[in-house]
Amino acid sequence: MLIKNGYSVVVIAPVDEYIIYKEAYPMVKHFGVRTLDRDGMNPVKDLFLILELWRRYKKIKPDLIIHFTNKPNIYGTIAAKLAGIKNMSVVTGLGYTFIHNGWMQKVITSLYKFTARWMNSIIFENTRDKNYFVANHLVDADKALSVKGCGVDTSYYKPSESLFPKENKTIFTFIGRLLYDKGINEFVEAAKILKGKRQDCSFWIVGELDPENPATVDKEDLLKWVEDDIVYYHGFIKDVRPLIQQSDCVVLPSYREGLPRIIIEGLSMTKPVITTLTAGCEETVEEGKNGYLVPVKDVHALVQAMERFLTLTEDQKIQMGNYGRIKAESEFDSILIAEQYLRLIQSKTT
Repeated sequence: MLIKNGYSVVVIAPVDEYIIYKEAYPMVKHFGVRTLDRDGMNPVKDLFLILELWRRYKKIKPDLIIHFTNKPNIYGTIAAKLAGIKNMSVVTGLGYTFIHNGWMQKVITSLYKFTARWMNSIIFENTRDKNYFVANHLVDADKALSVKGCGVDTSYYKPSESLFPKENKTIFTFIGRLLYDKGINEFVEAAKILKGKRQDCSFWIVGELDPENPATVDKEDLLKWVEDDIVYYHGFIKDVRPLIQQSDCVVLPSYREGLPRIIIEGLSMTKPVITTLTAGCEETVEEGKNGYLVPVKDVHALVQAMERFLTLTEDQKIQMGNYGRIKAESEFDSILIAEQYLRLIQSKTT
């Protein structure tokens, strides 16, 4: 969208598997970043991150810098201020720090409050996070905006016939990083209860462990869930579309999100969803129309939602899935989200 509208785009990010975007956009310049320690709290490393970004900004001289996630938002803003360049920050979710109240949350909120004065705008992926920042005077209300996540390519995530034979069971699927904060424990406990009652449903887990995150699932827990035949673990799958297509319902009992990408991918592929009444997740579901919402950490409510889904007729499930597809196209399509960003960027660069 930016390139089509005449902008030159430069990316500063670690060199990892996501750099494959260069195949589609070879005109985008990519610079690696050496000093970004995603979850660490080492002030010396953070100082080096500020210096590295400041040097890079001074050399590139962009008209506008857009930061994503907490550390770049905070330390990148300081670097942009020192370089005298306009900048905006995108809060993609408040994550572990805000789920687990403690000294880290106090540090992060203090740093946001200190640096927000130098942000030209701060964008949130859900309204609850935006309201939290404004209510706690971390950012001025006139600088805060919310968009519906990063969007989903509805032409890529679309309903299709599965290439695999369908199980003669209802399949509930958890897809995401294997973190306790994603509600995976509640998913497994609900599976255990339901499998003790009936034999007509299966529970799949798709994703990988994230050892850098303090909330990562213990390998022994994962092995026990599989060995006890509570869940079927598919491991990490790069293209999850075939597994979404085979699933009857996508489940994410997360404690907090920016806006859960896997849920909108499921909706885009006409799958009903079950998720939680929390930041980000609650904006994806209209109760009973495209899925169900349950309280955070409430296994009993999660079981009830799954049982409620199991009582639906096939036509009701199809109707629910079709409503989700319409919602994905009208609210979460990546083109709609990109247009919102484009308008904001144009307002800051003209």
